[in-house]
Amino acid sequence: MIDIKIIRENKDLVKENIKKKFQDEKIPLVDEVFEMDEKNRKLKTEVENLKAEKNNISKSIGALMGQGKKEEAEEAKAKVKEINDKIPALEEEQVKLDEEIKKRMMVIPNIIDESVPIGKDDTENVEVERFGEPVVPSYEVPHHADIIERLEGLDKEAAGRTSGEGFYYLMGDIARLHEAMIAYARDFMIDKGFTYCIPPFMIRSDVVTGVMSFAEMDAMMYKIENEDLYLIGTSEHSMIGKFKDQIIDENKLPITLTSYSPCFRKEGGSHGLEERGLYRVHQFEKQEMIVICKQEDAMKYYNDMWKYTVDVFRSMDIPVRQLECCSGDLADLKVKSCDIEAWSPRQQKYFEVGSCSTLGDAQARRLAIRAKGENGTYFVNTLNNTVLASPRGLIALIENNYQEDGSIKIPKVLQPYMGGKEVITPKK
Repeated sequence: MIDIKIIRENKDLVKENIKKKFQDEKIPLVDEVFEMDEKNRKLKTEVENLKAEKNNISKSIGALMGQGKKEEAEEAKAKVKEINDKIPALEEEQVKLDEEIKKRMMVIPNIIDESVPIGKDDTENVEVERFGEPVVPSYEVPHHADIIERLEGLDKEAAGRTSGEGFYYLMGDIARLHEAMIAYARDFMIDKGFTYCIPPFMIRSDVVTGVMSFAEMDAMMYKIENEDLYLIGTSEHSMIGKFKDQIIDENKLPITLTSYSPCFRKEGGSHGLEERGLYRVHQFEKQEMIVICKQEDAMKYYNDMWKYTVDVFRSMDIPVRQLECCSGDLADLKVKSCDIEAWSPRQQKYFEVGSCSTLGDAQARRLAIRAKGENGTYFVNTLNNTVLASPRGLIALIENNYQEDGSIKIPKVLQPYMGGKEVITPKK
């Protein structure tokens, strides 16, 4: 949610930003908010003036009575009653206007950074840089589900019986490898000075609407029946929510946290679920990072954060690239975002394994997260980034470390988490 002062002072900037995001249907909201805000401020002034007038008249009643001016005192009392009768209606109108303004402000997109490329959707995202040489081996790399099944590490059929489509059992060395990746990503971020957290896996609706748009919420979140609780789609949700309604001592900024959680997503829509594999599923595990900082420090941390993800994947012998998200692909709260994509030798293309975003003070405004320093209080900036999410990260590791004999080479950084094991070999 942007600062309403921007609409008061520069409506054209907000409208142009909406155009850059190809959401022209939202342009009328800017004028509506502007007009409602003007009316609301006039109402506020009127109420304040009436209250001041009432106080002055009330003070005069005693003096009039003391002077024996009973008739004038009664007239003054009648005037006070008239004002008292008028104020509630005006305040009620104010409340309604506040609600209507907020409803519109919640869907007006955040002002994107000037460096964001302009484009309609993810097909117009821009490759920035590659890290590591993408290799296509001379032998065939099977589908990851086939590789894992040959290693007796996957059972989607049983998961279908217990839970339905989009779920899975990981077993044996593959399950261990999956957890090794998450543990390594955790320790990597701790070594970078981030504080490790395990957050709640369910959050209330006021936190959900504080960290994401309504459209995202409907598309992603699972709601607990008859409870004001949602399963988290990423630990960023509860990690940012941790600071809801808080005023943070400026000296404690930046706050750098890395969090583990299972994640739950509907994964509906036109793409559907990849029935055979693990690329698009209803639950997965993730190591996340968040930063809460001053506005002037946000871009520095943004660039540090996505590079950490690159370093994690490169240390596991996985080539990756950074892809700059274009304006039309940015969620409404985001100022700037990029995806980290891993190389798929089987498909001979890159696929998304993580996303890094800076959201300015949009989430902080929704959740009332402020910092207090020498110059008073202000809204903080929030950032988030995927360190590693599995099983997508697992797919990338398996494909890039697949050997011709069907075995999986375990990267050196993961071997300590695998009891020293260097390779996973087919049992049959």
